[in-house]
Amino acid sequence: MHILITGGGGFIGRKLAQRLVGDGVLRGRPIASVTLVDLAVPAPVPAPLPVSCLACDISDRTALGAIMARPFDVIFHLAAVVSGAAEADFDLGLRVNLFGTLNLYEAARAAGNAPVLVYASSAAVHGGEEPDEITDGVELNPQTSYGTQKAMGELLLSDMSRRGFLDGRGLRLPTVSIRPGKPNAAASSFMSSIFRETLQGQTANCPVPRDFEVWHTAPRTVVANLIHAATLDGAAFGFNRCLNLTGRTDTIGDMIAAMTRVAGPAAEARITWQSDPVIERIVRGWRARVRPEKAQRLGFVTDASFEDSVRWFLEDDILSPV
Repeated sequence: MHILITGGGGFIGRKLAQRLVGDGVLRGRPIASVTLVDLAVPAPVPAPLPVSCLACDISDRTALGAIMARPFDVIFHLAAVVSGAAEADFDLGLRVNLFGTLNLYEAARAAGNAPVLVYASSAAVHGGEEPDEITDGVELNPQTSYGTQKAMGELLLSDMSRRGFLDGRGLRLPTVSIRPGKPNAAASSFMSSIFRETLQGQTANCPVPRDFEVWHTAPRTVVANLIHAATLDGAAFGFNRCLNLTGRTDTIGDMIAAMTRVAGPAAEARITWQSDPVIERIVRGWRARVRPEKAQRLGFVTDASFEDSVRWFLEDDILSPV
């Protein structure tokens, strides 16, 4: 079993790689190798099996094709230009999120082995005139370039799976919180920084009010669900290979209260509350209430509480940083 992770230098890619090499098996087969690909060479992942860390811009079709000259059995496609950056630079988002994704699909097709391909889509494909609560089968209506590019990737994934070129399954990820590392250009970045930074003694700004609702999930849970997606029979997804992933709906105030119950009041005191109209316009275009019945039927897991997310961040990323 040979596995490729694009975006392998990011925090989800690294956590996924660590989990895979720790498990040692996927889809009932021993893992022979893991390859991590990102714009810069990903940091090494200690493992009892070969882990290759390579630099590659997925929008460079030739470079990506060279990496995929040896077929992979399972591909996790996590590489992307995040929401705020894709909105600020349309051409960059289009080049990476759409054409880079198409390059990956075409390389998987050319390999000739119809690999399992797990595509990290986003809840940002929803918005606009859709209902306040998203159910399975609701027409996609993204209100950002990022969401639009992700929706295009979904349609291509289902069509290329239908034709037998690859065995795709796409997961519309909720906001992942608490993200380790440094703030990034995602519009949702504050949904981690107001916990990540303040738990480590720094200040962080919240640009939306306390009653703003968030559809979210924890890094541990995302990794578990990515792996679960790879283990399922592709036919279980039906004609549409993409689904709304499981998550929680909480207000920012609820999440801060959960942090306080776990870690005490000092972190909350470090949060500032300065509005940001640009960020607020983007995130208010997303849906915070999702009823993911298909994902639940297929066995994807949901966080029990945001307290768990805080505890896991303290255990995984402060006490034992990635």
